[in-house]
Amino acid sequence: MEIRTHFGPLGIIALPGCEKLAKQVNAYLVAWRAGRETQQAGYIEDNYLIDVDLNRYGGGEAKAILNQTVRGYDLFIMVDVCNYSLEYELNGHMNPMSPDDHYMNLKRVISACTGKPNRINVVMPFLYESRQHRRTARESLDCAMMLQELVGMGVDNIFTFDAHDPRICNAIPLAGFENLPTSYQFVKTLINLNIHEKFDKDSVLIIAPDEGAVERAVYFANILGVNVSMFYKRRDYTKIVDGRNPIVAHEYLGESLEGKTAIVVDDMIASGDSIIDVAKQLKERGAKNVIACASFGLFTSGMEHFDKAVEEGLLDKVLTTNLIYQNPETLIRPYYESVDMSEYLASVVDTVNHNMSLERFISPDEKISNKLKTS
Repeated sequence: MEIRTHFGPLGIIALPGCEKLAKQVNAYLVAWRAGRETQQAGYIEDNYLIDVDLNRYGGGEAKAILNQTVRGYDLFIMVDVCNYSLEYELNGHMNPMSPDDHYMNLKRVISACTGKPNRINVVMPFLYESRQHRRTARESLDCAMMLQELVGMGVDNIFTFDAHDPRICNAIPLAGFENLPTSYQFVKTLINLNIHEKFDKDSVLIIAPDEGAVERAVYFANILGVNVSMFYKRRDYTKIVDGRNPIVAHEYLGESLEGKTAIVVDDMIASGDSIIDVAKQLKERGAKNVIACASFGLFTSGMEHFDKAVEEGLLDKVLTTNLIYQNPETLIRPYYESVDMSEYLASVVDTVNHNMSLERFISPDEKISNKLKTS
């Protein structure tokens, strides 16, 4: 058996709303490490989850309590800032947890550690306030401030997935920031769905729904060996609605879609209005199938308009990951497919705990190529 060494005893803290994913990650780690040889204490354990309480007073104030020591640990704190299903009592009223509440819980737990862990790693799949990643007017830079605050509190590494704009890492140039891709898991899921016998230029086209998704779409097109087309959003810059200029239309730039499967790739689906409008235009241009792939499915306006789009033949499949909260109502939709990231995330945690390079996770090109050859 292979003999392993590690940076320090592994500990995983799952903040409220992230317990399900953390338990899946923990199960993989327990199984993998049970078959390894090591001379280091704390390497092979029945459980790597650290017990934490996050209690609130009647007025809504809160505190974090660690129920076991984390001294010398290589600590991974997992937080899902998108989980809107949780509530807490505030002066007799139930208050839903917002991304701000989840972020404050993260800071409370880091504070409770009082500098005792060997290393603190934050796993934040959806980067807090990442949609506010740049300044275009007199406005806040919340994501950059968050990253600098975490580093100032002693966080060594921050792990996120498919950041809205990966250049946000420039806010903390001397700290560890890893923006991990979800591309391999999406390709694997698409293959398992048997949507297409093979991926080639005559049958598949990758679509970027807007300018911000072009780089991601080009990457998918390159690894699959197909072509890419895009839409750009024509906006009305004379108006501001909900803090942004409203979209007038999606304009298409690309090749013929006649008889092809169009795979729309993006980092997130928020309300879904844009993706459905794009799907409608793709079908009008002759696309045989339209599949939406997004790392994060927020579905802020519910699933009813997706149901209608599927019934009208505009959409065939919607794929998002389990990196953030998934509403049970979403999971029961026959057109919805969940892309499981738990084993991948467990591999990242295991690799980092051994102080090894993440190159194979950041650039999974060879792995995807091998998967396509064997499918």
